[in-house]
Amino acid sequence: MTETDPGADTAAPTERWAALTHGPFLRYFGSRAFALFAIQIQTVSIGWQIYDTTRNPLYLGFVGLSQFLPSLLLVLVTGAVADRFPRRRIMSICLAAQAAIAGSLLVLTAAEGRIGLIFALLALFGVARAFLQPASRSLLPNIVPKSLLSNAIALNSTIWQLSAICGPVAGGLLYGVSPLIAYGTATAFLVISGFLILLVPRPDQKRETEPPGWETMVAGFKYIWSEKIVFGAISLDLFAVLLGGATAMLPVYARDILDVGPLGLGMLRAAPGFGAITVALYLATRGIRDHAGLYMFIFVALFGMLTVVFGASSTAWISVLALAGMGATDMISVYVRETLIQLWTPDRVRGRVNAVNMVFIGASNELGEFRAGVMAALIGAKATVMIGGAGTVAVAAIWARAFPALRKARHLDGRV
Repeated sequence: MTETDPGADTAAPTERWAALTHGPFLRYFGSRAFALFAIQIQTVSIGWQIYDTTRNPLYLGFVGLSQFLPSLLLVLVTGAVADRFPRRRIMSICLAAQAAIAGSLLVLTAAEGRIGLIFALLALFGVARAFLQPASRSLLPNIVPKSLLSNAIALNSTIWQLSAICGPVAGGLLYGVSPLIAYGTATAFLVISGFLILLVPRPDQKRETEPPGWETMVAGFKYIWSEKIVFGAISLDLFAVLLGGATAMLPVYARDILDVGPLGLGMLRAAPGFGAITVALYLATRGIRDHAGLYMFIFVALFGMLTVVFGASSTAWISVLALAGMGATDMISVYVRETLIQLWTPDRVRGRVNAVNMVFIGASNELGEFRAGVMAALIGAKATVMIGGAGTVAVAAIWARAFPALRKARHLDGRV
């Protein structure tokens, strides 16, 4: 294992919620909570607005693509920035930019602007997120002792899943009342998030000191390639969610297949988070103590199987249960991957590694939504989701054979 903070406290925390007793993390946690809720509300609102206007699932795919491309195109820059400049300052600037963009969506919606302008704003939102995410993920190990890091990661996953449960429901309700209220709430939450991150004390950070150049820019790629367990975990998640992700099709299911309306769309989007938060709470209190790699492969395969069930369903309650199961099984993969990356990565390259990781995550989520939108326009939503789920099961089997070290990995702290 690569040491991240040689002088960090290595004693195991005795409290289940120990990270929340650490003041800087609590403020970081609050900032992240408001930002995540804002994004969930905005995402539901945009998805419903665009599909309700166009009735074309291909446009739902473009929603994801417009936010993913900035992360891909700027990957060599965003990570280097996070390693060279104060990460807290980067976060505050990006959150301010996102708040301004959310406010612009509010104005555009009030003025009944063109769909093309919405996509332009989403692309700008994606640029801000491309710089925000490597800085945010890299800041976490700087503000908590090493002994609290695993607990902090699990709690971060918990708030992400809680926002995935409540945010879409709130977004559906608010949009049902008025699109302006939905976008206004998202804007206000992003403003609060930016204020809270400014309250985090300035942390120690091992910054990159070498002159900018090709070698320093690609250091994140080189590190991931050299650590085969990390590479296997990241690439497994990439292809599993790229094929098995069904979130882009939820507006189609809500309107045309299940006929549950915008509130039902919020419930469908919340269901994976409900399943995931149950697992996240367990991981926050207990963690994975042994056979982490094996569990990861098993639950990725189960995620694919449940995706097939959701794709075939025309009954609302079956669809909700399948989505909840998908969230629960996916949480295992998220936890293993994020813990490996944060604990195994030196601080001076952490921003670049996290930038690459975010491209993989974006490819699996936003690019996966684009894939689903294109396929649905050609063969229909149900066939798209079911084929993707079957593909995820196949990926789990192939990766288990291709990365035996990951499959045999027993502990998340580098011990095998």
